[in-house]
Amino acid sequence: MPIKESELIINPDGSIYHLNLKPEHVANTIITVGDPDRVDQVTKHFDTIEFTTQKREFKTQTGSLNGKRITVISTGIGTDNIDIVFNELDALVNIDFNTREIKNKLTSLDIIRIGTSGSIQKDIPIDSFLISEMAAGFDSLLHFYNSKQFQELDISKALVEQTNWYTAKSDPYVVKADQSLIDKLSSDSTYKGFTATNVGFYGPQGRVLRLAIQDDTLNEKLASFNYNGLAITNLEMETAGIYGLSKLLGHKAISMNAILANRATGEFSNDPKGLVENLIEYTLNKLTA
Repeated sequence: MPIKESELIINPDGSIYHLNLKPEHVANTIITVGDPDRVDQVTKHFDTIEFTTQKREFKTQTGSLNGKRITVISTGIGTDNIDIVFNELDALVNIDFNTREIKNKLTSLDIIRIGTSGSIQKDIPIDSFLISEMAAGFDSLLHFYNSKQFQELDISKALVEQTNWYTAKSDPYVVKADQSLIDKLSSDSTYKGFTATNVGFYGPQGRVLRLAIQDDTLNEKLASFNYNGLAITNLEMETAGIYGLSKLLGHKAISMNAILANRATGEFSNDPKGLVENLIEYTLNKLTA
């Protein structure tokens, strides 16, 4: 049955509503970044760029490096934007825009987030690279989907109990990364971690400027969390949503984190731009080796 026009919105030029992309614009390997300006920071390393577009915060470029076709897209900040980007990327490869029906043969994308993050463990230093083996979402995104089969429910339960989770907040959900991408992108230069995805940068991550927060010990509780030796390592704002929607849609996803800050020690990188550049180069080398 065709998907209704109100549900799958296609622009007059045949592109999908928010991303302004057509199916032929998308490679099977996707790099996501938060900042639209970071798209150029990635694609400057490409041998060729075949396509560029931008609508709102969603900037996309597709090109090739060492014979591998890659799409780089900016998501903006937060899992609300991840919901838009990942559903529309999936529609571009798995829905026939002419018939508005799901294709019989589905395509699985490799999706790599390159982003920044702050450590909450003293032994994960600033200026390091961290791969999120698993992520806990403190937003409610995945609870809007039929998703329990992909959630690590025992870990979520332990997280609620050990942090004395405030019941007015969304229940945490926990999702794993794709193991094949972990294996491909790991090296002696990377840490592996359990990432907490927050719904904001200030209060939700325990920062206090002028506003008091509901639980001023939450970061300490997260840092001391332990589930069979598993500890939460870092905070950011997209990874859990990326992992959850990728699992649901049949795609592979990994989150590569440049550790700019250490919240436990109060340190911040002296060269954040250089650190992100190094992570971009590292990731591209691994992807195209």
